[in-house]
Amino acid sequence: MGGLIPPDEPPVIPDVVAPTPELPPANGAHDGAAAAAAPLRLNIHPGLLSEVAAVPFAPAPESHLLDLGNSHETPAEEFRTLRTRLNHLQTLQPLHTVVVTSPSPAEGKTFTAVNLALAQSHLAESSVLLGDFDLRRPIIHNLFQIERAPGLSDYLTGQCTFAQAIRRVEGMNLYLMPAGSPVKNPLELLNMRQAKLLFEELPRSFSWAIFDTPPLLFSADANLLATMADGTVLVVKIGSTTFDNVTRAMQSLCENNVLGIVANGARASELYSKYTYYYSKVE
Repeated sequence: MGGLIPPDEPPVIPDVVAPTPELPPANGAHDGAAAAAAPLRLNIHPGLLSEVAAVPFAPAPESHLLDLGNSHETPAEEFRTLRTRLNHLQTLQPLHTVVVTSPSPAEGKTFTAVNLALAQSHLAESSVLLGDFDLRRPIIHNLFQIERAPGLSDYLTGQCTFAQAIRRVEGMNLYLMPAGSPVKNPLELLNMRQAKLLFEELPRSFSWAIFDTPPLLFSADANLLATMADGTVLVVKIGSTTFDNVTRAMQSLCENNVLGIVANGARASELYSKYTYYYSKVE
């Protein structure tokens, strides 16, 4: 697991544009037209979190969830470093919703998204949502051994409430939104207006919302979600991801706010050498 490596060029931070105020209907306008012009709100607020069902923290075997309470575990230290860098970026710009993706499959995007969310949730003041937005090959429900539905797809299609679509992990500030019931056309579902509004309203309840998404070069889902989120983290695997795929992935993200690149798969000897000095002596 490597650190957060800035892209070659500084991220483009979009200007914040104030929404156009709703104007009163002209004389003679029909009530139906006025109702149609009313802004749509999802009414997601912190009070809803008290209605969320709790689940035990029981990760599946071989899930690769890290023990972030163990300061001597080097991979955990890497994720705390990544957390620190993102929290610093949050002080510089509006940054609450983050898409985690990769150029191709099997490069560690889910591993990164899950452990980054765990690291953020270890901070007492943080409420963190980990969302499985990879509707094609969802896996987060398996890692935490919870039911896949109800979840994201059920919420977006109106089959359940927001509180029913998420779970709270007992003893932690971590909330999980599994993918939900299978859908035939994930991209069409994510194109719904409710999906965009979800990204806009989540910061009202969560310090961070971190989303695992499909690989960039295999579907358009992650590109679409990147336009909705405050920032994108690209995960590459050392010795596996090609330079050409990294270039193509960055180009596909266009001018979206790419926060940096996480290098996954570093050799253990390379990581342990950085922390040997600090943990080799008993104080």
